[in-house]
Amino acid sequence: RPPLSLNQLVNKLLGCSLVLSVQAMYSASDDVIELTPSNFNREVIQSDSLWLVEFYAPWCGHCQNLAPDWKKAATALKGIVKVGAVDADQHKSLGGQYGVRGFPTIKIFGANKNKPEEYQGGRSSQAIVDGAMNALRSLVKDRLSGKAGGSSYSKQGGGSSSSGSKKDVVELTDDNFDKMVLESDDVWLVEFFAPWCGHCKNLEPEWAAAASAVKEQTKGRVRLGAVDATVHQVLASRYGIRGFPTIKIFRKGEEPEDYQGGRSRGDIIERAMDLFSDNAPPPELLEILSEDVLKKTCEDSQLCIIAVLPHILDTGASGRNSYLEVMIKMADKYKKKMWGWLWTEAGAQMELEASLGIGGFGYPAMAAINTRKMKFALLRGSFSETGIHEFLRELSVGRGSTATLGGGVMPKIHVVEPWDGKDGQLPVEEDYDLSDIDLDDDFEKDEL
Repeated sequence: RPPLSLNQLVNKLLGCSLVLSVQAMYSASDDVIELTPSNFNREVIQSDSLWLVEFYAPWCGHCQNLAPDWKKAATALKGIVKVGAVDADQHKSLGGQYGVRGFPTIKIFGANKNKPEEYQGGRSSQAIVDGAMNALRSLVKDRLSGKAGGSSYSKQGGGSSSSGSKKDVVELTDDNFDKMVLESDDVWLVEFFAPWCGHCKNLEPEWAAAASAVKEQTKGRVRLGAVDATVHQVLASRYGIRGFPTIKIFRKGEEPEDYQGGRSRGDIIERAMDLFSDNAPPPELLEILSEDVLKKTCEDSQLCIIAVLPHILDTGASGRNSYLEVMIKMADKYKKKMWGWLWTEAGAQMELEASLGIGGFGYPAMAAINTRKMKFALLRGSFSETGIHEFLRELSVGRGSTATLGGGVMPKIHVVEPWDGKDGQLPVEEDYDLSDIDLDDDFEKDEL
């Protein structure tokens, strides 16, 4: 094979460096501390230091542009303010825990580590340093006035929950366990603990924080409970508890399973969300019958997938059902995303079609809408499992072209009757009896 020319070699090296920069935005040689669900609690939450944390995705262009300034700011702030980064594409539980919806997102973890503030400043190294120093001055001022006493998070062995409340951890006993856990349709993560156990005390704030987050994110379908195994020894004996803490997973009709994950709130939340997704039914596919249907479905979801199907006279019931079947399969495939799924008939919601620019692409058509940002993307491929999967996969990793919804507001939605599941029927034309009309006379009168 002939040797590479200088230009080819340069291009090859540039290509390699680009791949490396995307895969590993920060390295051990940087002053940026790489944060994960395993070390986030120890490094950030239990720290007395002020932290600036960037939540990024390796494929995100804005994140790649920010990286040099983020590293420069970290070096300038070394020993004064901690600067970290979370690959939120890989560690979705951490991003979800702090409401990260776009990249990059920067949070300031100050006096109250459980309620970080959104960084709203510029993205240059100087602006980041200025923002950090302003936050640091504010933190020191609060400490001087007695408003903040270092970390708001209880230290190891303190035994109180990070939020100051364990209200979302259900206290389970010999008396209520079967009814609450075994007879429930919900999934349960149950900690068996002993009050004197040091590891249990360390786990307590993580368990409490995870319980609140999981309850909110799963709408109560995954619950976290705790059993004092020194008091409720019937339960401890039944499940062979030999050490503390022991965590078990309970699903209705199945044998309990040992929890094998990490002990940070991020690890616990991530496992709970996986359990929720595994057990969750696919989202309901709804016909857009009114503004309420569209509003409720789309406002409760990060993305709303809307199909505009051909008129019933063009497809018949069997054709329409085949399209709906494809949508139901894709809704099930992407149920972990907890998106909303809707459909309407061509011509039923003309303003919606116009705002999405759907008319020019023919039917069936599909759009994904983010109502928070008033942005949408259109399916350009085939309306099939393969085509829709490719479309949604691109969206889920932040790729694909998007546009602003027409006018930047949700379009007018008409109240329509639901499809009855049957083939369409042409309107019946009335028969007119023309035998008693003298057409010639009429024409003569008209001409006169």
